[in-house]
Amino acid sequence: MSMATLLDHFEPAALPAHARAFRAEVRAFLAQRMPALPAERRARSWLGFDADFSRQLAARGWVGVTLPRQYGGAELDAFSRFVLVEELLCAGAPVSAHWIADRQSGPLIHKFGNEAQRSFYLPRICRSEAFFCIGMSEPNAGSDLASVGTRATRGESGGWRLNGRKIWTTNAQHCHYMIALVRSCGTPADRQQGLSQFIVDLSAPGVTVRPITDLAGDAHFSEVFFDDVHLEDAALIGQEGSGWAQVTAELAFERSGPERIYSSIVLLDRWLAWLRAQGDRRHAELVGRLATHLAALRGLSISVTARLAAGESPVVEAALVKELGTTFEQDIATSIEAALGTDPGAAIDGELLRTCAYVNQICPTYSLRGGTREILRGVIARGLGLR
Repeated sequence: MSMATLLDHFEPAALPAHARAFRAEVRAFLAQRMPALPAERRARSWLGFDADFSRQLAARGWVGVTLPRQYGGAELDAFSRFVLVEELLCAGAPVSAHWIADRQSGPLIHKFGNEAQRSFYLPRICRSEAFFCIGMSEPNAGSDLASVGTRATRGESGGWRLNGRKIWTTNAQHCHYMIALVRSCGTPADRQQGLSQFIVDLSAPGVTVRPITDLAGDAHFSEVFFDDVHLEDAALIGQEGSGWAQVTAELAFERSGPERIYSSIVLLDRWLAWLRAQGDRRHAELVGRLATHLAALRGLSISVTARLAAGESPVVEAALVKELGTTFEQDIATSIEAALGTDPGAAIDGELLRTCAYVNQICPTYSLRGGTREILRGVIARGLGLR
């Protein structure tokens, strides 16, 4: 793919009329049902685990929104999901409970799973009765996903035996299931060959989940251990050995949406409100720069959404949006922190200070989750034929 071809894949796109109309419906719901939370809590939107709120969304048909109605989904298009996610994140809604199942686990099962898996898992996802986590990263694999060592071996009397561990697994301590990328044949030296995906019941014997507390005092990450865990044959998603192709498609779902633009948006909104209240125009240039970058990134994300709506899998384009988007999210945090520091004697609102402190603590993870910056640049370079 040449640079010109890649740019052609970012053909300008606009949200269609039905998606724009849907925005008003989402805002009305949030005005009525959004929990009353201070900004420092709303800034945890990605990590805010509130099963009751997720069930309220599910009751409106807004979990599993792109899944077919026969499985309990709303069968909305990618544009409507873009609007829904954009509004939830801008409001700082606690989406973490259903987030991964809605965004990638459900679509992955729908695309690669068999009918029994679709019929069992998808309705539970759409009702917010089944929460999923992702089993990709491992302690000794770093960002090199192809070198995973967790292994599934065939059992003597059928099924599989799973041994190994995963790390940085979001909400594993709260979730019912994990979709794990594991080696089912060969050795780590075989790289992408011999990898498969399995649905793991986290309540099964032999599964141990240990939460990890981060610098911000939250414990949303976990390390998960598998000690001779029995998996039925029905736990395998797709074909044995097809895990790499499947996980690549899954990462396109994870990297392509507005999730990679709005992680710091609550902080930005809170800072702008404080500037307006103070009548402070000293940072107008910074505000303009951030707004311009946001508009450009949003346009790129909508363009990728249009590719998804057309049934395509824009892996390289999604990687580019994610790399640029997380850099922007981090820039919001560090820029606002620096702006607040220009007047050390100012009586700054405590809620703003707490929100700024939290986002600056957590924002280094933005360029790690969903693929590190270095991995994403490798994906982009390969897409351009540079490696």
